[in-house]
Amino acid sequence: MNKTRGPVRIGVLGCGTVGSEVVRLLQASATDLASRIGAPLELVGVAVKDPADPLPGNLDLDRTLLTGDALALAQRADVVVELMGGIEPARSAILAAIGAGASVVTANKALLGLHGPELYAAASAAGVEIYFEAAVGGAIPILRPIRESLAGDTITRVLGIVNGTTNYVLDRMTLEGLDFGEALRQAQRLGYAEADPTADIEGYDAASKAAILASLAFHTRVSADQVYREGIGQITAASVEAAGATGHVVKLLAIVERKGSAGVIARVHPSLVPLSHPLASVHGAFNAIYVEAEAAGELMFYGHGAGGRPTASAVVGDLVTVARHRVDGSLGPGESAYLALPALPVGQASTRYQIRLFVKDQPGVLAGVSRVFAAEGVSIETVRQTAGDGSNGVELATLTVVTHQAPERSLERVAQALRREATVASVVDVIRVEGV
Repeated sequence: MNKTRGPVRIGVLGCGTVGSEVVRLLQASATDLASRIGAPLELVGVAVKDPADPLPGNLDLDRTLLTGDALALAQRADVVVELMGGIEPARSAILAAIGAGASVVTANKALLGLHGPELYAAASAAGVEIYFEAAVGGAIPILRPIRESLAGDTITRVLGIVNGTTNYVLDRMTLEGLDFGEALRQAQRLGYAEADPTADIEGYDAASKAAILASLAFHTRVSADQVYREGIGQITAASVEAAGATGHVVKLLAIVERKGSAGVIARVHPSLVPLSHPLASVHGAFNAIYVEAEAAGELMFYGHGAGGRPTASAVVGDLVTVARHRVDGSLGPGESAYLALPALPVGQASTRYQIRLFVKDQPGVLAGVSRVFAAEGVSIETVRQTAGDGSNGVELATLTVVTHQAPERSLERVAQALRREATVASVVDVIRVEGV
């Protein structure tokens, strides 16, 4: 990379919640940032949808810097900060910036989850950088520790709470006994959930982040469409209560793990986490990421996973790093995909299940259920039975079974067989148990 002489020109694409806070930080800390970088930062433009619209939060900004042409701005800066979100025009703007010799800082997890390899390859070919610390954990520094601090270690597994909306909803269900709908409405009233919360509630946001984590941790390319995904819409107040009765809380986890040289499994789904595990104590809209490495052991990173100011902190941190490299004429680490491990189906994961059943309250039921597990070679760890109340004229008991660790495909076959078992009225919940 050629050295940048004079001020480092910065173009910001997007001036919403995060973008406006990035601009504020650049203004408020200009002198300190210049000292840390070795050159001043010059804001050369801010791309917005309509330059005539009011700026968010009474942002004090020279309106001559505003432009509606993100592509043009991307081609006249040394470092482009992309905070528009979505796939297009963000993808085109980033490629235009790279093509013009600019380095890029982005928080766009959806774009990186689907098109990361294309963008990394373009940056490498152009001799520029693309940094994206804020794309996974908001303010939490997680990508740089994985990419740099743990570069001499072998990471085997990463699991984490990477979506604040779902964590808030499940936390309210746990602490206040709310049903799913009321907890979601509370999250929306407080601004923790969008009017259309599909991306969060159905796990799409977490899947994009899981793909990024897997790619970095395991030096291989994993896209969001290779991540197994389940949302939390099927979790009920009764599910949460049953989890508590067995010493667990329900969390939506992103889990990426390496199965030796066989490949990588990436999955997002509701999970039961033991109360003794650090992730169980992550409340509200906070995020936490738990890393397991061969030499370093177990590490946890915790903090604000979203919000304008926390996310802006991570963005500006990347901006300082990239700008310093521009001044020095150096490059930081780029994409590392040398292992090129295959993405394995979720059926090859090894996990534990908690299965909650409504069964006929009669002799022999437990023996019949046990035979189903034995037929698939799945060992039962605990069984908890609660007597029925005779509602609807049928005497049903609740049976909660927690298994030992077994292949996912075997556990899935058990769940299917239980639905056919004559003494089982219904399979109420099937939730994986993680963090054990």
